[in-house]
Amino acid sequence: MSHQINMGIVADWLITWAGAEKVISECIGLYPDAQLYSVVDFLSEENRALIQNKEIITTFIQGLPFARRKYQNYLPLMPLAIEQLDVSGHDVILSSSYAVAKGVLTGPDQLHISYVHSPVRYAWDLQHQYLHETGLDCGMKGMIARWLLHKIRLWDYRTANGVDHFLANSQFIARRIKKVYGRDADVIYPPVDTSAFTLSEYKEEYYLTASRLVPYKRVDLLVEAFSHMPGRRLVVIGDGPEMEKIKRKASSNVEILGYQSDENMKAYMQGAKAFLFASVEDFGITPVEAQACGTPVIALARGGACETIRPFGERHATGLFFARQDVASVMEAVERFDRVSHLISPEDCRINACRFSAERFREELSGYIEKKWETFSEKKHIIY
Repeated sequence: MSHQINMGIVADWLITWAGAEKVISECIGLYPDAQLYSVVDFLSEENRALIQNKEIITTFIQGLPFARRKYQNYLPLMPLAIEQLDVSGHDVILSSSYAVAKGVLTGPDQLHISYVHSPVRYAWDLQHQYLHETGLDCGMKGMIARWLLHKIRLWDYRTANGVDHFLANSQFIARRIKKVYGRDADVIYPPVDTSAFTLSEYKEEYYLTASRLVPYKRVDLLVEAFSHMPGRRLVVIGDGPEMEKIKRKASSNVEILGYQSDENMKAYMQGAKAFLFASVEDFGITPVEAQACGTPVIALARGGACETIRPFGERHATGLFFARQDVASVMEAVERFDRVSHLISPEDCRINACRFSAERFREELSGYIEKKWETFSEKKHIIY
């Protein structure tokens, strides 16, 4: 039935290959005839194959100077840009949004479903963190940034009225949508390629963390915590602007490997005693990937991780939580994990991870869209 729907799919921007792009790829798999739209498109040829080499209709920002590398500098123009995309030829619009995609203009005879990874993070509750990390928390540039973010908030709130149904990628984001837009959202967890990871029951004596080395991921916190636990080994995978800071904090029991291939990453995930996760994420794919390898997760008790990890004390536990982003809290959690790790089954971790598979995502999303379209069509028929 899904192929009969005349669908337009709208993305924020297509640059790299991460969680939002995986959602787009699955949507195109479900609706191969859909037209794809984006503010800009600078996908590599390799990644283009993952969206079936579809032609992408972009905005005027595509042709602006330095758009490939500096596209985010054009954020103040993006609300205007997204509104210039003509999607009027489609019955259903599916936007995949963490910035401006949900603001595309639709009419009363079109069904607009927005899959929201997060309302614009740096404009809402994370504004102060964003301004601090970018050095824009004072001075004239800071004043201008605050004013622009204020204008984006007004636009973002207004355009929520153009969405018929909100989908959130976690209960955490559903709560953020309710607070920001005053709208209820249904939850469909994003697709995790659990089939790419295999269960390993054999665990070695090291802990693992893996992510981009950027401030909010708080890898520095984990490294500092392990500097106070010389008897335990931490392996750090990833690269980014925080690399030098993290190296300076690392003691001899912390091994910083930098970027690693997917195969190496999987091997380290399979062998780790536990995976550590210290950031507040909308959903958080890597803790699910670790569990797909049969590896328990020690995570901060905030954000999407609270929905993907079964803490020790519950049936079929897959890890445990620490309460605060501080060294003492991490150390206490690692020590607690050492005492109970033999009671957490790698098989339970794997079974839990499979709740978030790509197959489940496709089934839930297609069922949701078709049900909403059927109801919407019936209402239109009654009216006309």
